[in-house]
Amino acid sequence: MWGKLALVGLTAASLVACGGSEEKATAKVEKAADVIHWKMVTTWPKNFPGLGTAAEHLAENITAMSNGRLVVKVYAAGELVPALEVFDAVSRGTAQVGHGGAFYWKGKAPAAQFFSAVPFGFTAQEMNSWLHYGGGLKLWEETYAPFNLIPMAAGNTGVQMGGWFNKEINSLADFQGLKMRLPGLGGEVLKKVGGTPVNLPGSEIFTALQTGTIDATEWVGPYNDLAFGLYKAAKFYYYPGWHEPGSTMEAIYNKEAFEALPNDLQLIVRAATRQVNADMLDEFTARNNAALETLVNEHHVVLKPFPKEVLVALKKASTETLDEVAAADPMSQKVYNSFKEFNTKVRAWHEISERAFINARELE
Repeated sequence: MWGKLALVGLTAASLVACGGSEEKATAKVEKAADVIHWKMVTTWPKNFPGLGTAAEHLAENITAMSNGRLVVKVYAAGELVPALEVFDAVSRGTAQVGHGGAFYWKGKAPAAQFFSAVPFGFTAQEMNSWLHYGGGLKLWEETYAPFNLIPMAAGNTGVQMGGWFNKEINSLADFQGLKMRLPGLGGEVLKKVGGTPVNLPGSEIFTALQTGTIDATEWVGPYNDLAFGLYKAAKFYYYPGWHEPGSTMEAIYNKEAFEALPNDLQLIVRAATRQVNADMLDEFTARNNAALETLVNEHHVVLKPFPKEVLVALKKASTETLDEVAAADPMSQKVYNSFKEFNTKVRAWHEISERAFINARELE
């Protein structure tokens, strides 16, 4: 009798145990099914300092902040799609996220250039202010809406360097016939003063400069330029970066994929993107000077400012170029009008804040 009862009890316990295991297994399956997997494609080489690592940090932060509910895997330039096909890949849903620079897509949407860098335009602080509090982001979203994309600012390099040249720049005449890797609006200005702009992804710059395919290149600044070894291919390093005074990097999200997320995950994506936007600027600000010292003191790079008359001529050409680009495209005109209005206001404030303080700081 007791044996039979024991057997019954054991059988019942086994069934309960089995039922518990099945429930746990089912829960695990349901949990796994709830995990969303996204691909991120970038225009940068794998783990490239500052730019490539920003994309990695964005993916890591989204994954961690969502507690693993939204897992983002990064594919560097060429791993899933070529660098300059990121826009199309995210637009059609091959990947759900892209990280790069808006100036690469001027052939698809001319107005996109205004959201990366404007020659003699906004600094990083001013650009972020225009985007987030001056209506710039809304215009950016409007520009990308026909492409099934949602853009967000995802990094800023601050004021860049003027570039690497294989000859000295003493006058505007030295730009005549100059083949220079210079994308976006800066490239249009170069064309106006007699040069030839070339649009190349970062991975191709060194070889092009070393072999003479191009005569000059800009990339970012000392931190990135040192990592690329550009000092081995050109001797003269010019400043300031008139063409990119506050270069914004972008994260572009496939609109359908983003809107399919629950509200909390949408907020996490926005927060993580905003965080990496600030973090990149912090990193470049911290690391550029040490890298510049290495370039000058250890690699004997010739550091030179552009002559004043060259900068004056480039600024004049920039104003003409911006007016022409805006006049040729209604969306560009709309964006440029907003840009100019905000520029007038922020410059007035910075005259009595940033500039006044920097001048005061130099007093002896």
